[in-house]
Amino acid sequence: MERKQVVITGLGTVNPLGHGVEDTWEALSAGRSGIDAIQAFDTEGYACKIAGEVKNFDPGIWIDRKEVRKLGRFSQFALAGAVQAVEDAGLMHKDGADPERVGVILGNGIGGFEVAETGVRRLMSQGPRGVPPMTIPKLIINEGAANIAIRYGFYGPCYAVVTACTSGADAIGTALNSIRAGQIDVAISGGMEAAVTPFGISCFIRLTALSTKYNDKPPIASRPFDKDRDGFVMGEGSGILVLEEKEHALNRGARIYAEVAGYGGSCDAYHLTSPDSEGAGPARAMKWALKDAMMEASEIGYLNAHGTSTPTNDPIETTAIKKAFGNHAYKMPVSSTKSMTSHLVGGAGGLEAIISIMALREGFIPPTINLDDPDENCDLDYVPHVGRKASLKAVMSNNLGFGGHNGALIFKKFKE
Repeated sequence: MERKQVVITGLGTVNPLGHGVEDTWEALSAGRSGIDAIQAFDTEGYACKIAGEVKNFDPGIWIDRKEVRKLGRFSQFALAGAVQAVEDAGLMHKDGADPERVGVILGNGIGGFEVAETGVRRLMSQGPRGVPPMTIPKLIINEGAANIAIRYGFYGPCYAVVTACTSGADAIGTALNSIRAGQIDVAISGGMEAAVTPFGISCFIRLTALSTKYNDKPPIASRPFDKDRDGFVMGEGSGILVLEEKEHALNRGARIYAEVAGYGGSCDAYHLTSPDSEGAGPARAMKWALKDAMMEASEIGYLNAHGTSTPTNDPIETTAIKKAFGNHAYKMPVSSTKSMTSHLVGGAGGLEAIISIMALREGFIPPTINLDDPDENCDLDYVPHVGRKASLKAVMSNNLGFGGHNGALIFKKFKE
């Protein structure tokens, strides 16, 4: 039986660069950073004082204001992105989609940290009866997906994928396979995160994972593949996509951004927080994505790297790219847009999928900014400082996460 083709028909995002795909893409193309001093709380005494926050976020633009109070910040981000993507796809128009054939499969790493922090403070100060009644429904990770399904009455499979920084990519891969298998016709997928909180930042400081050298110069703090990188910059937001079976999309006259050609997922099975130094796990994911897409390495014209700006990730990911792509690794532009967006953790895979699709559609590769002095172990073409035009037929997006999770997605130009 011929395998079903899956396409992208809708995109939506809120992130440190903007509220929507158009604003985000304009900032990326210009090489502009969304990283700044943390505004959410007082950072006195914190070694890291910077993050990529969603600026001027008003959830009431997308969500009934009475409902906002019932939602954790990560769910607000998920709904904001989903409303944009569903509208972009025209799903709610006449003959849009059978709601029983629409699933919601989202990735998230942490859930509602700010909700948990408030609940614990109330418990300590007021006792058990002081804990807000909606703490659990606002806090748990599946609620991002559930709130989207409730908003639209989508009755298909609805759940969360939790694989740390790979969550968004794995959710999209899971949605792809669900449509291919004929379980659903349409999936709302991607990822979201909202961990710029006192506890969230403190936890990653204790892991020595965050950048602390550039508190006085936030826009240059995220510097993937650069010798002077000293950690990643925490971000927040969402990247939500509408995936759709090709014939279903064509029959309703939907605009098609790209085809989701392949997905590969793997695990290092090595360490909770450190990737395998040989890069074997990420290389497997990339190779399996190519195999799933039935494509050769040489067909990939651009790779959006995980590129976190940590001392450990960047050279290991470089090694993995070489293992997966062979000689083509040196010919293929690779960039890390986290240099501008910061690291959205569970939301990274969704946002970077959107960025990869836009690069494919616009024929433009966004840059890796702040790459002033490349690490000698990072010797690929990372598109430093300034983006470039390119004729692209297919692109790959990588994500790697704590626990050794690896995900790779391939998008290619759509042909009827």
